[in-house]
Amino acid sequence: MREFIQIDGISFNYPDLNQETRKTLDQIRITIAKGEYIAILGANGSGKSTLAKMINALLLPDSGAVYISGLDTRKPENLPSIRMKIGMVFQSPEEQIFSSTIEEDVAFGLENFGWEYEKMHARVKEILTRMDLWELRQRPSYLLSGGQTQRLALAGVLAIQPDCIIFDEATSMLDPMGRKVVLRQMRQLHEQGKTILHITHSMDEAMEANRVVVLQVGQIVFDGKPEELFSGDYDLEKWNLAYPADKKLLIELRNGMDGFPRDIKNLDEAADWFLKKNTFPYGMDDEESQADREEISVFQLRHVYLEGTPYQSRALLDVNLNVKDGESHGLIGVTGSGKSTLLQHLNGLLRPQEGSVRVGKFDLSDRKLSRQELVQYVGLVMQNPEVQFFEEYAGDEIAYGPKTVGVTEPLADRVRWAMTRVGLDFEEFKDRRVSTLSGGEKRKAALASVIALKPEVLLLDEPTAGLDPAAHKQIMQVFEEMQAEGTTMVVSSHNMQDIYALCKNVTVLDHGTSVETGRAGNVLSNQAKLEGMQLVPPSKLKLINLYQKKRAAELIRREGEEAYE
Repeated sequence: MREFIQIDGISFNYPDLNQETRKTLDQIRITIAKGEYIAILGANGSGKSTLAKMINALLLPDSGAVYISGLDTRKPENLPSIRMKIGMVFQSPEEQIFSSTIEEDVAFGLENFGWEYEKMHARVKEILTRMDLWELRQRPSYLLSGGQTQRLALAGVLAIQPDCIIFDEATSMLDPMGRKVVLRQMRQLHEQGKTILHITHSMDEAMEANRVVVLQVGQIVFDGKPEELFSGDYDLEKWNLAYPADKKLLIELRNGMDGFPRDIKNLDEAADWFLKKNTFPYGMDDEESQADREEISVFQLRHVYLEGTPYQSRALLDVNLNVKDGESHGLIGVTGSGKSTLLQHLNGLLRPQEGSVRVGKFDLSDRKLSRQELVQYVGLVMQNPEVQFFEEYAGDEIAYGPKTVGVTEPLADRVRWAMTRVGLDFEEFKDRRVSTLSGGEKRKAALASVIALKPEVLLLDEPTAGLDPAAHKQIMQVFEEMQAEGTTMVVSSHNMQDIYALCKNVTVLDHGTSVETGRAGNVLSNQAKLEGMQLVPPSKLKLINLYQKKRAAELIRREGEEAYE
């Protein structure tokens, strides 16, 4: 294999407040051959995105050097050639979309490289057709769904035909169907000879790669095959990593059950073993909520975006939702099913056009509604935390809400409490610019800014997306503590493991309609229905389904043998 990317002892520090520096990369050395498929793992803030920006010359090292096909990224005359060779799909794809329509945006890079019109038009049509966006080419780019925005960002990169494509958490905000599409595109591009660098917090996605590189505090601590990383020979917690979901369940069974074999490789083999032993550790949780008071009531809610314009889009067609006081309720469905729109109705960002919404004592249709009272009662952590930031520094951002509503306790104490609760060290992060925070740190800061108001109802839109496994575990513990304290929660997520862990009840949204509500275990164990929505059941429920199917088949087989005898 030919050497393609050579990273030679690079170090980099971001300047911080008062001209202090924060170590991000420290003496990184790595060689990447043309055509490799590499997953880059590590905790939030470990330097993954910074390393990616070094490779495509968006950032330059403080020391050391990066060479792309022998071209030094530090030399300005090399940048056009390097940018033609290295493409990057950002964690937030909307950040790399510049033009007002889809067609113009894909042409943007080609225009900058001086392509002739006819050749450029042919390339744009080819790429948009491949990405299933040609029929939408005149649509304003800001009116796209999350999945369409992701495809548009990738289309803009593919148009210039780079040799290497870096995906920086490009699947973190996608539903399982969109995630599968992007992973399939990565595999296809790799098969075409492209070099793929995939920055991810998903251990399951890392298994797709041929090589895994792990960063910790700006240094490489592992470089090898994914099978080796997840063999059980490494202390993954030390690196803030975890095992893929199914393997994690198998390890829990091995550690918690006498005699469970170490050599069982998958859930199917585990179900066979339980069947042979005539034992099974799991059952459905049918415990009912003890609360009587209804905290949230939504009846026949409808909403149309840009109503009366050529771009009008019906987001909610008929939604009904009831959540009891102190309950955690999940919302599931594919991208565009209406989950975020529903959440924004529950805290008053959107008002009902038709139907009714009531949260606690608040009627959201009442035009005299006190917004200041409502925001203290209902907190919303948005899907993209950047959109809810107002201030330059993290400490000021978290203080913004309490300061605005006039809390009585000292502001610094409230900010310190909120930051500590979500795992942000007060002294380390209070003077950090929010723009310098990693994706996971921004998510923590957004959560801290909301819980600083101590709301009675907490609305969470993809609350763990972009978090490393350690931060994910920590945030889930925060949510569990808030549940125990009686906070009512509504959680929208594509992560069925999270929904099952947090929520007693679940509502399924499909094309703006609430099509089913039930106990989380019952809804999430309906594998056929979930697969129809391109959703994946939690590992525990997958194992339960496998065991129940095998047990039913075994009973039928025995009955047949008895009848024959």
